[in-house]
Amino acid sequence: MGTERNWAGTYAYGARALHRPSTLEALQVIVARAPKVRALGSRHSFSGIADSDELVSVDDLPPEIVVDEDASTVSCGAGVRYGELARALHAQGLALHNLASLPHICVAGAVATGTHGSGDASGNLATAVAGLTLVTSAGDIVEATRADPDFDGLVVNLGALGVVTRLTLDVEPAYEVRQRVFERLPWEAVLDVDAIMSTGYSVSAFTHFGPVAEQVWVKSRDEDAPAPARDLFGAVPAADHVHPIAGVDATAATPQMGVAGPWFERLPHFRMEFTPSAGDELQSEYLVGREHAADALEAVRSLASDIQPLLQVCEIRTIAGDELWMSPHHGRDSIGIHFTWKPDQPAVERVLMRIEAALAPFSARPHWGKLFLMDAAAIAPRYERLPDFRRLAERLDPRGAFRNAWLEQHVLGGE
Repeated sequence: MGTERNWAGTYAYGARALHRPSTLEALQVIVARAPKVRALGSRHSFSGIADSDELVSVDDLPPEIVVDEDASTVSCGAGVRYGELARALHAQGLALHNLASLPHICVAGAVATGTHGSGDASGNLATAVAGLTLVTSAGDIVEATRADPDFDGLVVNLGALGVVTRLTLDVEPAYEVRQRVFERLPWEAVLDVDAIMSTGYSVSAFTHFGPVAEQVWVKSRDEDAPAPARDLFGAVPAADHVHPIAGVDATAATPQMGVAGPWFERLPHFRMEFTPSAGDELQSEYLVGREHAADALEAVRSLASDIQPLLQVCEIRTIAGDELWMSPHHGRDSIGIHFTWKPDQPAVERVLMRIEAALAPFSARPHWGKLFLMDAAAIAPRYERLPDFRRLAERLDPRGAFRNAWLEQHVLGGE
């Protein structure tokens, strides 16, 4: 195959073959025969997490979006993008509880890495999973639901357990959302995370670690939307639509100005039909417990002189805790500190060394799909169910077909 890259062009996959099976049976044969193989999703990761000698895409498997009204669930093919799923659900008067900032990502990849969206009371996207189907390295099919004892280990699976082919997600009645943007929130107000993040259903603050957070995006479910405010703890309403990254055309951003619209057109930051974010970028994110939010933010801000020359923007948001073994939010409500970097990886990695050291006292967990440096020895104490996950990987993949260099370095090594 030719050189395949991630969506931002910053990572080149080293695989020698990319398979695109169109049937479950063909996928089973490919996986069972391959000495080393990994599933490749929508390529919105920034590392070698999905790389292997051979890659398999599930994009050509049947999407088959099927709603079960009695169970309040929807099942779909693993390669379906959230934007596609959302439109299909909305057409039937249904919705998901949460969406990530990018609707372009595929369901299986987002779930496998604990990708999250935001909201004080909203768990990450994986918490909506009620069932899944995967193909093991022996070519066998495993189906699991919440009733299964290992289910919480199967969901955020990092691609280590098999190739997920279908997922079943919880749904709820469709709702509308109003999105308002406020500008120039004083840093002292940013540190009052509980107050700021409780102003909407989903809230994000964007900053460069100066005296203010340049923007605060407040997304409110229409039934709970407050009356238009003159200010937000000192921040003032934006006069027009904006992009999270200063100087970038706002056309790609979802509608703002407090105009009500469908949930799937407001919860993401970016429209499905446009290239998200800046495109030419690297991303990192660290999750810390809510109780450490202010101290962790101050620790990162102390490195502002190192961070700012490489930073496009930093997003601060909250995510509810869950019980999924390898979720970055396992067992604790979290605050996410997300960095969109200029595409200079050697320089970014030098800064990440300092950021990870500054956040170490707060047991920060990295977002699995982003760029980070922590090795397995550093990560292990931060995941109490990691030993169980390692045993589950050994049971479902005894020949190690899904193990790759990234997994060995960051998760499965150092036992």
